[in-house]
Amino acid sequence: MAERRLHGLQRVLGVNALFSTAYGNVGSSIYYALGLVASFALGLTPVVFIITGFIFYLTAATYAEATAMYPEAGGSSSFARHAFNEFWSFFAAWAQMLNYTITIAISAFFVPHYLGGVLGIEPLRSAPSDVFFGIGVVLVLALVNVRGAEESAGVNIALAVTDFLTQLLLVIVGAVLVLSPSTLVDNVQLGVAPTWKDFFLAIPVGMIAYTGIETISNMAEEAKDETKTIPAAINRVVIAVFAIYATLPAVALSALPVFTATPGSLAVRSGEAQPGDHVTLLGLTEKAGGYAGDPILGVVKQIHLGFMQTPAEVYVGLLAATILFIATNAGIIGVSRLVYSMGLHRQVPDRLRQLHPKYGTPWIGILLFGAIACLAMIPGKAEFLGNMYAFGAMLSFTIAHVSVIRLRLTKPDAPRPYTGPGNISFRGRSLPLFAVFGGIGTGLAFVVVTFLHLDVAAAGIAWLALGMVIYPIYRHRQGLDLTTTTKIAIPLPVTDREAEYESVLVALDASRPYAPGALATAVKVAARRRRGIYVLVTIPVPQTSPLNAELPEQELAAQAMIEQARLQGGRRVTGRTQKVRAGAAGTVIVQAATAIRARAIVMPLPPRTAAGTVFGKTVETVLAKRPCRVIIQSDPETRAPKAEASTLTSAL
Repeated sequence: MAERRLHGLQRVLGVNALFSTAYGNVGSSIYYALGLVASFALGLTPVVFIITGFIFYLTAATYAEATAMYPEAGGSSSFARHAFNEFWSFFAAWAQMLNYTITIAISAFFVPHYLGGVLGIEPLRSAPSDVFFGIGVVLVLALVNVRGAEESAGVNIALAVTDFLTQLLLVIVGAVLVLSPSTLVDNVQLGVAPTWKDFFLAIPVGMIAYTGIETISNMAEEAKDETKTIPAAINRVVIAVFAIYATLPAVALSALPVFTATPGSLAVRSGEAQPGDHVTLLGLTEKAGGYAGDPILGVVKQIHLGFMQTPAEVYVGLLAATILFIATNAGIIGVSRLVYSMGLHRQVPDRLRQLHPKYGTPWIGILLFGAIACLAMIPGKAEFLGNMYAFGAMLSFTIAHVSVIRLRLTKPDAPRPYTGPGNISFRGRSLPLFAVFGGIGTGLAFVVVTFLHLDVAAAGIAWLALGMVIYPIYRHRQGLDLTTTTKIAIPLPVTDREAEYESVLVALDASRPYAPGALATAVKVAARRRRGIYVLVTIPVPQTSPLNAELPEQELAAQAMIEQARLQGGRRVTGRTQKVRAGAAGTVIVQAATAIRARAIVMPLPPRTAAGTVFGKTVETVLAKRPCRVIIQSDPETRAPKAEASTLTSAL
């Protein structure tokens, strides 16, 4: 379907930015995943993380290939759309929505546990205070995002780097002070501690440690040189994550080894264990004297750092709480983007993606799924939340693997800037072994978590059934079938990187010099009510060439103008380029201004020596059809040499 885009995400993120943002999301999950996995796997917890790390590697290869092939937001939903049809795209997106919702819930739930542990406020580490506090975190962040939260790339990168270095330091210090191979061996009694059932249950739960793998895919439209930066960033995340997750659990199980619960022990008195059960404090809750709610802090408390002990505990506890707080916010932002994208593809009712009239955010979707996250927290069961995440994530990952396999079979000649490792020829087609084995791994994990947890199966199937009711009914009311992709072209934004509602529109021509005076005028006009500035650069296309003809020099010049505008005007400046026929630029500018309800159009005054050219006619068209105030800026730097220099601004 032809689509007229009135806005677009700017491709400004390099490998480091993509890696840091993704690791900030993936790395946050170790702060709760370690305790959840240890409660099942006991002494085999390090082995579980190695197994899940291998599955993560295969899944990352799938995402790298598919995202480089289709560098657009959506992750597995986008892959399924290209490989199958819109129905399977919705199915994957609905599973992703469950992932985001549970990520919000589980991240917020563990914030009070770390704060309580480091501040000595014990009630925060147990029910019902942890539930109330977690719900409060979600409500506050939901309201902040309704007003329009702005992600700070600098802060996210700094915290991600700090998080990684802290975890790496903890591994190094722990390896020196507490790591004990003999203790790790003694922790394991195969078939008994843990039982085989618990060991296999721990594997899908362990996948929660890799929350956020879809982050890079969802930022694909903001990546520079996306066919190279996306695979490179994903590979870096895999290496960093595996380095931490393959070593930190071994340090943790050395510091907090498995022991046998005795009749008078706190674990037995609390009802979390029976005499003779094998347990570890990593998997026991606070009321049983354990650290399931703040496992990383528990490890630090057992390392014994002398005079650095208290500062280290305070540092790790506050860092963990901050990282989890940001992970909660990232989940809410993910919900807002996903529900908006699903609305644009007519997968969910328009009401859910409706933007707030003042703040321009999908407020109904944010509040609705934030409320669902709060409901999921009410039972106060971290294990249930972890298994629910595994349910949605394993389903979403499996769809991604299957999509890549089908794309190899149905679109063998499609451009693939990056190809995952391990491929064999099958009936004249290249079969991706990484996707085959990855799909088998995630598919089996989905089956295990579904059939061995009746509460998870009931809740997860109910969620999927709800989607299967909403989608057909909505599509039928819209007069659409279930499989055809139909996208709405709409200018209103989700993030501040898109064309902003009621912005000041600056119209430039790629065939003319950059006009700093026009941008300066727009900055002054926008500053009065803190509006955004949207730069539209038109690229004239000769009549002898098709409208979509490649014009590399002009396109580079147009992009350079946008970059200059961003440097001059700051973070509130966004923009795009559009190819136009001679004489059509004015109409395009008017349409763009109308679509975003621009409060003003700012244009540089055309050179007097170029009377009658395309841009001269553009000004006349805009003035004749103007949907708002038009400001013509006389910029000496863009005038012909003999033209009279003037800095006057004409407002019409």
